[in-house]
Amino acid sequence: MGLHVALKIARSTLTYLVLTTCLLLSGGPKAVGLPQRTHILIVGSSTAFPIVSAAAESMRRRGVLTTSPVVESTGSGGGIKLFCGGMGLRTPDITMTSRRMRSTERSICAGNGVNDIREVKIGYDGIVLANAKSLQRLRLSRRDLYLALAREVPAHGPGAGLVKNFYTSWQQVNPDLPDIPIRVFGPPPTSGTRDIFVERLLKPACLQVRELKLLHDTAPRAFNQQCYALREDGAFISAGENDARIVRKLIGDPQALGIFGYSFLDSNRDRLQAASVNGIEPLFELIESGIYPLSRPLYLYTKPGHERLVKELDVFVDVLLSAAFSGPEGLLIDHGLVPLPGVERAAPAN
Repeated sequence: MGLHVALKIARSTLTYLVLTTCLLLSGGPKAVGLPQRTHILIVGSSTAFPIVSAAAESMRRRGVLTTSPVVESTGSGGGIKLFCGGMGLRTPDITMTSRRMRSTERSICAGNGVNDIREVKIGYDGIVLANAKSLQRLRLSRRDLYLALAREVPAHGPGAGLVKNFYTSWQQVNPDLPDIPIRVFGPPPTSGTRDIFVERLLKPACLQVRELKLLHDTAPRAFNQQCYALREDGAFISAGENDARIVRKLIGDPQALGIFGYSFLDSNRDRLQAASVNGIEPLFELIESGIYPLSRPLYLYTKPGHERLVKELDVFVDVLLSAAFSGPEGLLIDHGLVPLPGVERAAPAN
C-alpha cells in the first residue's frame, strides 16, 4: 500500500471516529442512525422511588417490558434538573416527583429544548412524622413544629422580636410533649417532601407571628427565606434524598423523629409509629381524601419525544396507570401508593 493511500485511509478513519464520538456524546434526537436505548431511565422523588421501582420490576417479571427500567432516587428537585437537561439518550425519559413542577422549572426545560412534557398524576402519598414504637406517640401541632424546627423563633415577651432558636426539648415547646431532645431527621432543600412540609406546616405557623406576617405582606420573597429556614444547630439533620436511610436512623436512634413518605411507614409499622398533625393521623383514607394536612399527589413527567428513542416508554406509563397497578385494588397499593379517587382516575392525563 502506498504512503498516499495509507494516509487517506487514516484520515477517513479519524474523521469517522470523531463524527461517531460527537453523535454519541450529543445523544440528541437529531442524531440520526443511533440505536435506541434498551432501557427506560427514570429519576426523581425518593418517596415515589419504591412505588415506581415496584411497578418497573413487576412489568419486567410479567414480560410487559423486555428490559428492566433503571430507576434512580435523586429527589424531586434533583430529578427535575436532570430531566430538564435536554433531549436525547443521555437524559432521563421520566422524572417522578412528590410535588408539581414549577413554572421556573418548565422555563429551564424549555431553554434546553424540552418543550413537550406530559404530566401524569399517579396517586397520593402522605408525609409522616414518625418515631420508634418504644417511645410515646407524639401529638404535634403546626405551632409545635415551627417552634421546634425554625431557625429563628419569637423571643419571650411581647414585641421582643425573633431570635435564634433556643428550644432543646419537645417539652420546652409544649408542656404536653415528652421531655426528650429535639432531634429530627428530614429531607434536604432539593426534596419535594421538604417543600410540602414547610408550605403546609411552617408557613401557617409563621403567619401567626406578627413580625413574619408583616414581612409576608410587604416582602414575600424575604418572608419565604425567613420562614422556610430550618435550624442548623443539630436539632434538624438533613439526611439526604433517601427515606429508607431516615428509617434506619430512627431505628438506631429511638429518641429521634423522622420526616418521610407514608409508603416507608407502611412497610415499617412493626417498628415505627406516626405522630398526629393538628389532631389528624396519617391514615390511608384521610390521605386519599386530603383531610390529612400533609397529603400530597405524586406525579410522573415524561418526554413524548423520547417514545421513538425508547420504544417501551409509552407502554410503561400506560400500564402503571392501569387499574391492575394503580387502581383501588392494584399492585402498587401494597407499596404505599394511595390511589386516585374515581373522578380523578377518569380524567385524561395532560
